[in-house]
Formats: sequence, structure tokens, C-alpha cells
Amino acid sequence: MSTLEMQIANRSKNHPEEGLTNLHSFITPGVLHACFMDLKKGASSGVDGQRWDSYNLNRGKRINELQTAFKSGKYRSPLIRRVYISKGDGSKRPLGLPTVEDKLLQSAVSKVLTPIYEQEIYEGSYGFRRGKSAHQALTKLFEEVSFKGKRYIIDADMKNYFGSISHQCLREMLDLRIKDGVIRKQIDKWLKAGILDQGQVEYPKEGMPQGGNLSPLLSNIYLHYALDKWFTEQIQGRLLGGSSLIRFADDFLLCFTNRRDAERVMQVLPKRLGKFGLSLHPEKSRLIELTHQKKGEKRGFDFLGFTHYMSKSLRGKPVLKRKTSCKKFSMSLKKMNTWLRLNRHQRIKYLIHELNIKLRGYYQYYGVTFNMEKLESYFLQVVRSLHKWLNKRGGKSSWTWEKFSRLITEWIPVLKPKIYHSYRLAKP
Repeated sequence: MSTLEMQIANRSKNHPEEGLTNLHSFITPGVLHACFMDLKKGASSGVDGQRWDSYNLNRGKRINELQTAFKSGKYRSPLIRRVYISKGDGSKRPLGLPTVEDKLLQSAVSKVLTPIYEQEIYEGSYGFRRGKSAHQALTKLFEEVSFKGKRYIIDADMKNYFGSISHQCLREMLDLRIKDGVIRKQIDKWLKAGILDQGQVEYPKEGMPQGGNLSPLLSNIYLHYALDKWFTEQIQGRLLGGSSLIRFADDFLLCFTNRRDAERVMQVLPKRLGKFGLSLHPEKSRLIELTHQKKGEKRGFDFLGFTHYMSKSLRGKPVLKRKTSCKKFSMSLKKMNTWLRLNRHQRIKYLIHELNIKLRGYYQYYGVTFNMEKLESYFLQVVRSLHKWLNKRGGKSSWTWEKFSRLITEWIPVLKPKIYHSYRLAKP
């Protein structure tokens, strides 16, 4: 943690449950320069078409002007360029792309607010937090189900979460801790910023675009008050058995040892979220009983790219196992096949080098205990795809399977699957 963050964290700790003022004074040119260097250099441009490298040419002057405009309240939030990215089910997800300068200012404000809310947000929230990861959330889920007997799971899927956030509710939440007028005024400008969508400009009255550097923090704050605090302080004490909340951004699970507890929470959860403009997807949200699986029922549930299901360990004890979800598996293979097709003309040494980088990234995420079978299946299908496209490089096909096998095992080896996240406690 930097000196700046420690100062803010100490101020927050010394004044719990109080609104903090004069926070904008921490946003200095030095902080802005540091935040600029942390921005992704190859990120897509906003409405002005400017990229990181072009902004960097005149960075010193631009940052001084940005700080002056921000602190005087004269900074105007530019339009946000909306693009759409494909989801696994064939639908499109809207993504907002701010300008480089807007991302820079959002990063600085996030840097100031994060130490305050890191002391507020509960341990069960793992998304977009320093020192937290998706694998920690998966480990927590494994322990809660396998060792603590929480076999009743509410698998909740919120409908259009980022587009449903109530601006008024968010302002009331921020009022509890942030009283700095400069920062609050700027956050309001970002919430009201126009969105350029296929040549048309719209000004949303609710919601928050995904893609902004401040959006993850505001999202965590919103669900902290709308869900986490309510469940932890008002619900858990009234339950008959044990329970826990595991959340990664807007994806969350509620785990229970008692079925009646799970049913009661399932009834009141939509009402609670509705108070904040949120709603559960009626077809994707469900109560799952992991203790018994009836014939014809879906096996387990999906969370953070894995399908989780009950099975037996080597010692015959029931444990929660996981494997790569079918949707993510298919998406990854499709992307890899497309990449190999578009890059098959590259020199073989370079092609396999780049392929190994992609495989390593895949294994580092999906290489968890119980998932080796899926990793090996992925490896095998990628190798087959590589063989296919090497034989379509033009001219007569020359890569027999025997020759190709020597290439990927002896001459230029293709990276084989490996478990990167081994659960030592997975031996009940």
C-alpha cells in the first residue's frame, strides 16, 4: 500500500461511520502521472480517437490542466463510446469506452476511494479487490461445501446489473462515507455522461457503463449495501443453520446448511434487490440441493467459469469438484481455432511460442484440482487444430501426424497441461 493510500486508510479508520471531506486534495499531479502509467497502453480509444501513446506526447501539460479543471469543477465528462462484445450464449454485452483522460481521472478517484471502502466491504467479496482473486473465491466455495456441509446453494443471476443501478440509491450509499463535494460532483457527471451508441447519443437516467476504471469500485459499493451488509447483519443471525455469501463482482452464491433457511432467503431475496432497482433472472436463478441429484436435473451449477458438482474424494468422502464449464470450454476452443487460422502463415517457431503463451494463461486459470481431464481434452483439441492449420499453409500438405508429433514433443514442444492451483485440503 502506498503512502497516499495509508494516509487515507488511517483517516477512514479514525473516523468510522463518518463522511470524509477534503479527499480531492490527495489527487495531485504526481498521483495522476502514476495512474497514467498504470493505464493499459493498448486499450481501445474513446470518442476522441486518442490512444495512450498520443496523450503521452504532451502528458505534463495535459495533466496539469486536468487537475485544475477537476478541482475547480470545470471538467466536463466526455461522451462514452459504446461497443458490444459477444457473450457465450450468442448475445452481446455493452461495453463503455471512456477517453484516455477520463480513464486517467477515474483511476485517480478510485485510488483515493478504495482505501476507504476496503475497510467497509466484507471478506466474502472477491471481485476487483487488491489481494483477492477468483481462485480464492473458488477455494472458499470448496471449503464451505465440502468441509462445512453447506449443500444448499442459491445460484443467483442478476438481470442487466450494470444497466439497472439506481443513481439515487448510489448517491445515498456514497453519502454515508464520502462528503467531498468535488469528488461527489465529478461522480455525478460520470453517471450522467452521454453514451454514443452507433452514432446516436443517449443520456441514461439509471445504470453505469461497464469499462470505466471507477465502475468496479462503484459496483462493489452498491452491492455491499444492497446485498452483503443486509445478508450479513440482518439475515444470518435469524437463520437456523450455517450460511455464507461468496461474491465476485455481480456474480454471487448464498450457501446454507439448512434447506428451510435457503428457501426463506430465496423468497425474500428478489424483494430486497428490488428496493435497489435490481432483479434476478427468473430462468437462471435457482435453489440447488447438492446432497441429492434427481434424475433429469442439471448436474451442479456454474460459477466463475467452472461447473461445480458433488462427487467423492479418493477416500470416499463427499466433496465439491469442478471442471471447466461447457460454455467457457467451447468459447476458448473457438477463439483458439480462429487465432490459429489467422496466424498459420507465421514461422512455426514463432507460432508455437505465441501458442504456448496462450496455453499457459489458460492453464493458470483453469488448472485447478479435479480439472485435469478437461485440461487434457483442451490440449488435445488445440493440438489437432494446430495440425489442421499447419496443413493449410498453402501448397501440398506435408505435416503427417507422425512428423507433427515429433514437432510438438521434441523439436518445438507445445506446453502441456499443468495444475497450478492445488487444494491441499481437498483430502477429507
